[in-house]
Amino acid sequence: MRKWIIATLFGTALVLGACGDGDEEPTENATDNGTEKTNEGGTVDADAGETVFAQNCSSCHGADLSGGVGPDLTQVGSKYSAEEIADIVTNGTGTMPPQSVSGEDLDNLTNWLAEKQ
Repeated sequence: MRKWIIATLFGTALVLGACGDGDEEPTENATDNGTEKTNEGGTVDADAGETVFAQNCSSCHGADLSGGVGPDLTQVGSKYSAEEIADIVTNGTGTMPPQSVSGEDLDNLTNWLAEKQ
């Protein structure tokens, strides 16, 4: 049992270390594929929001938002607004540390997540 706990803690440390600090720049799409729309939180560029999520959040929350080390986010928009999600991302909550996502990346991420209902 003790070896299992140590292995789990070590694995968790590796996953959290892989989260990165969000310095990577998302690639720009040269074409408009109709993924940008407006909601009450602002303009949502779904591709950009999904890219920011993949680079900064998916290692803990799962590539499909279903959870893992972090909680399931498939319906996070039914519980939190884009502004509340931005506060959680920026300041952290519970065991989630603050993330280094800001500006347009933060806006695209939080508006995209707020649509998940």
